[in-house]
Amino acid sequence: MSQANTPLPTIPFWINGRPQAAVATRRGDVTNPATGQVTAHVPLGNGADVDSAVAAAQAAFPAWRDLPALRRARILMRFRELLDAHRDELAQLVTAEHGKTLPDAAGSVQRGIEVVEFAMGIPHLLKGEHSEEVGTGVDTHSMRQPLGVCVGITPFNFPVMVPLWMFPVALACGNTFVLKPSEKVPSASMRMAALLTEAGLPDGVFNIVHGDQEVVEALMQHPQVKAVSFVGSTPIAKRIYENCAHLGKRVQALGGAKNHAVVLADADLDFTTDALIGAAYGSAGERCMAISAVVAEESIADQLVAKLKQAASSLQINAGNAAGADMGPLITRAHRDKVSGYVDQGVAAGATLVLDGRGLQVPGHADGFFIGPTLFDQVRSTMSIYTDEIFGPVLVVLRVKSLTEAIELINANPFANGTAVFTRSGSAARRFEREIEVGMVGVNVPIPVPIAYYSFGGWRNSLFGDQHVHGPEGVRFYTRGKVVTTRWPEERAASSGLNMPTLG
Repeated sequence: MSQANTPLPTIPFWINGRPQAAVATRRGDVTNPATGQVTAHVPLGNGADVDSAVAAAQAAFPAWRDLPALRRARILMRFRELLDAHRDELAQLVTAEHGKTLPDAAGSVQRGIEVVEFAMGIPHLLKGEHSEEVGTGVDTHSMRQPLGVCVGITPFNFPVMVPLWMFPVALACGNTFVLKPSEKVPSASMRMAALLTEAGLPDGVFNIVHGDQEVVEALMQHPQVKAVSFVGSTPIAKRIYENCAHLGKRVQALGGAKNHAVVLADADLDFTTDALIGAAYGSAGERCMAISAVVAEESIADQLVAKLKQAASSLQINAGNAAGADMGPLITRAHRDKVSGYVDQGVAAGATLVLDGRGLQVPGHADGFFIGPTLFDQVRSTMSIYTDEIFGPVLVVLRVKSLTEAIELINANPFANGTAVFTRSGSAARRFEREIEVGMVGVNVPIPVPIAYYSFGGWRNSLFGDQHVHGPEGVRFYTRGKVVTTRWPEERAASSGLNMPTLG
């Protein structure tokens, strides 16, 4: 049989420790963005599929919860070793379905592994507190206990890293988990599920259901789901937060971003240019922490824009697995066209188009979803290329007269995920980090994604919920506190009657 007539594979679910076919009959396409070719089909699950996954997770919960934390940590230690051994394979899966370059994909795998390393310390992280003799013969201690079945709903742009922000911490804390990865990039999650089983994870503790809105709705509504973690766009994050909160579920819902980099007049412009090029155009701008807006002091703006144009023009655009590629394609044809449409809007609104990436043709990849690096100058805060999260390789430059004006501009933006300042002045940097109302701040660091033992999360419309992802706040999110007060009288104590008891 010729390759043209060979049926494409259908990626199954992962339920109760093994691949499982879907009940649902709807299917989606998995596409290689560099070629435009469909490489596999993925089932789009329904309520029955969700019920199956949640039932497996619920059945596995009591035994997993009761397993000593140290033994749970040992399974994660083996999982970490398997991730490290298969990091190249995982990076290739990411590149094949998302399109980002192999070095970029490998870097995201490493950042995910770091969260597993953090979660391996769970016996220490779950320690409570103890106070003796809080009253005569009375002691008090606290503990943190798992919630039950937890859910992760993750985006297309980080098929390994973002799930690893969630489920290792949830599992370490004693919860079971159902993952709904993006249906555009399902293969990496399936490979991690197999590695978890190889590491010794009991059946049913980790499950995967592919799908779209129907699966998301079923997971939110399911009575046995206790917590939902989400990363995606702001409108969906807000809706998930509202629905889950209404149902009494814990929720951390990370939304969109418009990340600013402030460049002050004293900044090292060569260093700053290199940093901004990577932050703006890496992963084709499909990062929630990408720098998409530069706020430059007027006195150095012309010089900075010229340097940005020169550096962006030299980037090599190709398939993500091509040698020397700096930037790959966007995730879908529809998204590529949407990003091109924003460039049209910027031109129509009167911004100066310094570098135009529309219509880029990559030799050998005529059907790929490519758009080149795009740069705008003289952008105003009312333009859609500034107000909207474009999620593509489009960098806009706004000009200000002072640090004060820059801070006011950023604090007025509805998004508040990440921001950075480039300067040689310690006093200016200190003022910026204190006055800026943004969740993650970099000083001469363009993408300030915290290390795994700190927590990731923004403010305002970039996060809905009380706890950030991974790190200490992740442990708090996936556990709930309990306080126990004990007394062991040697003989019958006198009753306090109906009065409020006191311990002194």
